[in-house]
Amino acid sequence: MRQPTRISRAQRACTWAVAGLLAGVAWTAAAAGWQPSKPVTFVVVGGPGGGADQIARLIQGISSKYGLMKEPLVVVVENGGGGAQGLLDMKDSQGDAHKIAIALSNLYTIPMATGLPFNWRDTTPVALMALDQFVLWVNADTPYKTAREFLDAVKAKPGGFKMGVVGSKREDEIVTAMLEESTGTKFIHIPYKGGGENATQLVGKHIDANVNNPIENVSQWRAGQVRPLCVFDHERMPFNQPLADGKSWHDIPPCRDAGADVRYLMLRGIFMPKGVTPEQRDFYVEFLKKVREEPEWRDFIDRGAYKNTFMSGPEFEQFLVDDERRHHDIMQKAGFLAKP
Repeated sequence: MRQPTRISRAQRACTWAVAGLLAGVAWTAAAAGWQPSKPVTFVVVGGPGGGADQIARLIQGISSKYGLMKEPLVVVVENGGGGAQGLLDMKDSQGDAHKIAIALSNLYTIPMATGLPFNWRDTTPVALMALDQFVLWVNADTPYKTAREFLDAVKAKPGGFKMGVVGSKREDEIVTAMLEESTGTKFIHIPYKGGGENATQLVGKHIDANVNNPIENVSQWRAGQVRPLCVFDHERMPFNQPLADGKSWHDIPPCRDAGADVRYLMLRGIFMPKGVTPEQRDFYVEFLKKVREEPEWRDFIDRGAYKNTFMSGPEFEQFLVDDERRHHDIMQKAGFLAKP
């Protein structure tokens, strides 16, 4: 009769250690949850060189530098129809967890202005990364040193000044329409494909002004080619570091100091297609939180004068509900809504 095998105390201890190690590995894998298993397409719903494109490429670079995601992010600009191409791509990619997009307020303005069959509810909101300011800019060779001087000149010559805008009936044109209503001015609106092109046209003196975001004109400001006159907010920007001619973002006064009582902030948000799982969405929320912890992100926020606001989950969705309603009211007043 075969005798039972005796297990020594050392063997039992080794067995327990291996079991504990395997349990730990299993727990770690479970805690890690879902992760991308192939390259992630990062859709830019905006123009090349614009603020959305710059943020997407910043996130791409931070992720690669610090190994925040095992799969690469592949940035793709889809600006056809002013961003309609990118919005419809997200709508048609239901359930694809390997695709994310960065969008701005064109999330509402394009459908409202054109009747495009898209709504932000056709996506899965992931996170609000920042809120973007708008600044009134002129060419540095012009004689206008203040917003009041410039607006007085526009009033004296209605329809004689060209304002560069991105797209038609979108954020830049909405800000311009609000400016016109507040000050009694009238501009000729010249649409361009993106903020980068808009900045170039101002430097080339093909337009008289634009209302580009800070990040879209900061390089030209540093080069002494453009001049900021005012920011469309009720307070000065908090960034004090000198950027051009000894001046910082904080030195730019609110437009309402010049009689233009206009405040407009634009979202910079990350979205996924509809139909993904909460676990997949949560992966990107945590990924974006890690991105925001790195010094490159903080430097970008300071340099571009963003409001470094973060939201996710129900808070972000309620923000979208409120912001959509606000845009509807503004666009209805400006006559920018698509006819039924």
